[in-house]
Order: sequence, then structure tokens, then C-alpha cells
Amino acid sequence: MFERPKTGQKALLVHLDFPGTDFESDRAEFIELARSAGADVLDVIGGSRRQPDPGLFVGSGKAEEIAAAAAACCAELVIFNHTLSPSQERNLERALKARVVDRTGLILDIFATRARSHEGKLQVELAQLQHMATRLVRGWTHLERQRGGIGLRGPGETQLETDRRLIRGRIGSLKRQLEAVRGRRARSRVARSRRQVPTVSLVGYTNAGKSTLFNALTGDGVFASSQLFATLDTTVRRMPLQSGEPVVVADTVGFIRELPHDLVAAFRATLEEARDAALLLHVIDASDAERMDRIAQVTAVLGEIGAERAPTLEVFNKIDLRPGETARVDRDEEGVVRRVHVSARTGDGLELLRAAVAERLALAPQERELVLPASAARLRAQLFAQRAVLEESTGDDGSYHLRVSLPPAQLQRLCRDAGLGELAGAADVPAVAR
Repeated sequence: MFERPKTGQKALLVHLDFPGTDFESDRAEFIELARSAGADVLDVIGGSRRQPDPGLFVGSGKAEEIAAAAAACCAELVIFNHTLSPSQERNLERALKARVVDRTGLILDIFATRARSHEGKLQVELAQLQHMATRLVRGWTHLERQRGGIGLRGPGETQLETDRRLIRGRIGSLKRQLEAVRGRRARSRVARSRRQVPTVSLVGYTNAGKSTLFNALTGDGVFASSQLFATLDTTVRRMPLQSGEPVVVADTVGFIRELPHDLVAAFRATLEEARDAALLLHVIDASDAERMDRIAQVTAVLGEIGAERAPTLEVFNKIDLRPGETARVDRDEEGVVRRVHVSARTGDGLELLRAAVAERLALAPQERELVLPASAARLRAQLFAQRAVLEESTGDDGSYHLRVSLPPAQLQRLCRDAGLGELAGAADVPAVAR
């Protein structure tokens, strides 16, 4: 029979070195993750393997070492910095006589304590239930039917099926609620698009200073902390630019190495703010020695959500922590701003960043709906030649109804050359329907 050990905060951490990983960097991040979850870290057990053991992940010898260490320091919890299968978790709990949590469970626990809004709580609950569904059997193994025969057909299977059905029902309900949230966010983005209000999304590795930068740019009071995953709930606020044009900024959840797929799926509605943004501000901790690896991890997550091709401006934050570093703008060989060095805490370089955002937004493609008269066939052909037309239909009077994606300045120039006037939103401009 198998009874799950009671939970606790006194934790023994286990982190193994596999080929192709940065052991020390990953170990330091793992300790910070555990402390962010409220764990009292007693010790860290290391080791190396070429590949995980199918049954225990760590192998029988290392499992005995971990069990002895857990008993010696009276650990109530053993946390692995790796993704464990349900059977591996079950086997390890039997061997270690302590509750076992893998990296995915640890991150989910942190998310559960950080979620504040109704939407955030829905997203976290969905991810937790999806993770739990495959591990439900662990707590009921003592009731499960192990063999056939009279007297051994206990209520285990009935209880398991009941719990599974309840979880499936709750998952379905959460998905429907989140789909409604996704629809509301989509309608908000469409409304901003029609009002020609571009969205700038902050993305980056967790604890890079996104929320502090968000507050500095917008004057808002979003919760900011040096803890990992301090922000889970996406907040959208207006940001003033020197040009006076309306721009909104979205603060999003931080990314991390091996972000659980259940979380990526659950936070789909939130992450779409980044995917559909006119410009991404990739916030990078300039003081982090591992920043290049962090950049690669963020790029990988952006690829998972379909935002890998979104226009991106790198923001190297926390320059105040680097002696001799000053606020500046880096441009590429074509003169386009690619990187801005700032300090969100001191405010140094924020005006440079605002100017860079305005400059990049003028170059970023934006969707717009046009109605061109039949006489503007040449302009229509130019738009098709530049692959700017997303949709087209024809009116009863022969006019062309187009949905296009082009940088505003470029679209303005093409319309002026075609004799259709400025696209400043004036009601008398014949090329603009809405």
C-alpha cells in the first residue's frame, strides 16, 4: 500500500547535471525558484547522468543517497529541478519517504501564490488540473485493485474514475471561461486597432525588471518585486509619447527555462497580447552574467506562441548595477534602433526609450481597413506587390475593400502618391472606410 507523505516547507533540493546544460547557473536559478515558493532550503544534492533512469530518474544509488540526506536533515519535501513522469514521482516518494515535487509542480505552485486577478487564477487552476490529471493515481494506490479475485476488488477504481470525471468537468469549464476571456481580449485589440492605437508588449525573462519598467513608462502602480514571477496578470495602460500619439503598453508574465507547456497553453489568452503587439520590448537584465542564455530562452518561448517574427526592440535594463554603464541607443547598419540601455529604477534613459519606441512604431506594420475607388487600381496593385493585402472584397460600385498591413508612414506615402490624401483619420479622406 502507498500513502502520500504529508506536505511541509523544509525542502531538500536535487539538481543533476546532464550533457548540454549549465550546471551552476541552473542550480542558482533552482534555489531561487524554491525560495520564491516559500521553501526552507536545507541542502542541495548534485550529481551527473547521461540520461534519466526510467524508474527513479536518478538511479538506485543516488536515490539511496537522497533518502539518507532527507532523513538526516528531517526534510519534509524533496524538490527536483527536472520534469518527472508520474511513475517516477510515485517511485521516488516510496523510496525517499517524503513528498516529491518536480520542476513543473514547483513553478505551478509559485504561479498559484502570485495570481491575483480572476483571469490569472483561472489560468493557473487550469494548468494545475492538467498537470494533476496524470498524477491522480498516486494518492489512491492503496485503494486501487492490484490483482483479480474475491475480496480484492475494492472501491479504488470507482473513486479514481469519480475524481477523474470531476477534474475533466472542471477543466472543460475553465477552458470555456478562458475562451470567453480570450474573446474579450481579442475584441479589445480589434477596437484599439480600429482607433489606430498600437500596443507595445513587455516580454523577457522573469525578474528582468519588466514591471518596474512598466510603472516607470506609464506611471502606474503594478506590483514589482525582485521575486521570480512577481507578475502573472497582464495589465494594459497608456504610455505618453513626445509626439502625443496614443500608445498602450502591456506588461506580461515573465518567461523561464523549460516553462511548462501546460502553463503556455493556459496563459494563451495573456500571451496573445505579445503575439499581436505592434512592437515587443524585450527587457533584459544587463547585470545578469547569463543574459545571452536568457535571451535565447525568451526567443524560444516567443516561438512557441507564434511571436518569433514580431518587431522587437531590446531594452537592456538595470544599467545602474553595472559600473561605468550609461544610457544609450544602439543602431544597426541601416540606422534602425535595435537596443536601448536604461535603468527603470533610476529613470536613466527612459526618454531615449520613449523616442525609440515612437521611431520603431513608425516602421512597424499595422493593420488597416481601406476602401479604394475603382480608379485606384494602380495603388491596389502596389499593395499586392508588397504583399501587404490580407483580405479583399469588391463593393457594388466597383470599389476595392482591403485589409492591409503596412507601416503607417509607408501607407501614407503610397496614398499621397495616388492622390488620395493623408490617412490621419479625417472623415473626408476617401481612402479610409473605418
